[in-house]
Amino acid sequence: MPDAPLLAAILDSLPEPILVADTDHIIRYMNRAAIAHYSGGETLLGTSLLDCHNPRSQQIILEVVEEFRAGADERFISENAGRRMYMRAVRDASGRLLGYYERYERRAEP
Repeated sequence: MPDAPLLAAILDSLPEPILVADTDHIIRYMNRAAIAHYSGGETLLGTSLLDCHNPRSQQIILEVVEEFRAGADERFISENAGRRMYMRAVRDASGRLLGYYERYERRAEP
């Protein structure tokens, strides 16, 4: 199994932001792209992801995490001209929900 520095280097090599939160919505990890993308950068580590969102977005996050608790693994959240955004569950080897992350997918230019 790769060690933590290797995994962090792999995630840092990705051009899309990856932000990981635990089941209490505390931001536990941000790759370099996420630190550059989100206002506040790495000062967001250790804070609540819910505090970074408006009430409607907070409600969506809470609903999606409940879906993850019920067994779902991924949920489409939104899209714009350039990319789609998903939330994805993070589970341990026994399937227990540890948290979730935001995943972006670039859309092909028309």
